[in-house]
Amino acid sequence: MASPLERHRSLDLEPVSRIAEAHIPSVFGAFTVTGFLERSSGKEHLAIQSGESHADRRTPVRLHSECWTGDVLGSLRCDCRQQFHAGLEHIAEHGGLLLYLRQEGRGIGLLNKLKAYALQEQGLDTVEANHALGFPDDLRTYGAAAAILRHFGIRRIRLLTNNPRKVSALEQCGLDLEREPHAFSANLFNIHYLQTKAAKSGHLLDLG
Repeated sequence: MASPLERHRSLDLEPVSRIAEAHIPSVFGAFTVTGFLERSSGKEHLAIQSGESHADRRTPVRLHSECWTGDVLGSLRCDCRQQFHAGLEHIAEHGGLLLYLRQEGRGIGLLNKLKAYALQEQGLDTVEANHALGFPDDLRTYGAAAAILRHFGIRRIRLLTNNPRKVSALEQCGLDLEREPHAFSANLFNIHYLQTKAAKSGHLLDLG
């Protein structure tokens, strides 16, 4: 099986097609939303943009992988909704892009994610549950995200993330980036999830 780094390299030139664009007023601010099709997978990704990009400064960017349970249902089992809303608020205030990537459940899909949740209720952590289902802990790739950023002419970014895999993947795709922490307080339902992300997936979180 190819390593995550090899998968990122292979997707570096993954073509995406710009399909449509619309202006969306929201409770967070007014955004321009551009839809892209990732040709190899058929996945539909969104670039949510506020303000203009400038060559003389880094563009704030958030890569947000779809999380139906968090983004829509408001699940407390993860911190995805907090990250999503804070990312929208940040780009509404400072300009930049939030890329909404259709990679539910770290790439395993919504139904498999629900299966993983059921295993977690039996005592497995999030990584162990993925492995029990026959998946690696993270199947997400970021070649399409890099291609979308290139579409907008963006190569210097300030990436809002706690995930060093995202940093490595985008650097491998040729982007010049600085990382900005994007972390939030834990709650009773997601503390073990966040601890596992830090201990087993290398996320840069201070949970002390």
